[in-house]
Amino acid sequence: MGEKVVLTYFNGRGRMESIRWLLAVAGVEFEEVLLTTREQYEKLLTDGDLMFQQVPLVEIDNMKLVQTKAIMNYIAEKYNLNGKDLKNRAMINMYTEGLMDLMEMIMVLPFIPDPKPKVDNIQTKAKERFLPVFEKALCGPIYLVGGELSRADVHLLECSLMLEEKLPGILSEFPNIKSFQGRMTQNLAIKKFLEPGSKRKPQPDDVYVKQVKEVLQF
Repeated sequence: MGEKVVLTYFNGRGRMESIRWLLAVAGVEFEEVLLTTREQYEKLLTDGDLMFQQVPLVEIDNMKLVQTKAIMNYIAEKYNLNGKDLKNRAMINMYTEGLMDLMEMIMVLPFIPDPKPKVDNIQTKAKERFLPVFEKALCGPIYLVGGELSRADVHLLECSLMLEEKLPGILSEFPNIKSFQGRMTQNLAIKKFLEPGSKRKPQPDDVYVKQVKEVLQF
């Protein structure tokens, strides 16, 4: 597909995982530079690759993109995952922002000494605030917006799988989302991404947490 796409991040999910999902669904092959040392990070800073001194960093189309939302917006636009028109994009963006709010709550769990209260809070908010929105939106339509696959669908699948990892059975009260999951996992690109040995990262472990803390020095 022409020039290679290179992702620079830790060897874990974090803020890069949703980017990996979008690229996988778009059928884009990518390479990864895994941050394991403070020296690697400091070199990125010295070379001026990190505009705001933060990863993720994605090299694509002769650009070095930073800031998760900006990266995902670019990928979604480039690979036709961002809706047919302005109104569709507004809906996609609203769904995406809500899903990112929920996924970020899950994302920080490995860094919290006692995550149980946070998990309980996630369960409550997921069941009362977030999941009912998508359950209603999927009452009939196959996709969330405009009758076609968009980034909102990809993020919903990613988020729902993350929730089930932490809270098995949480989707029992949301049959439309569960059916949506089943349909989405039949997509060939998604099926490939969910197979063992793909570039999808596993749930964060102690090694990942240790590396992030060492590289970022917190």
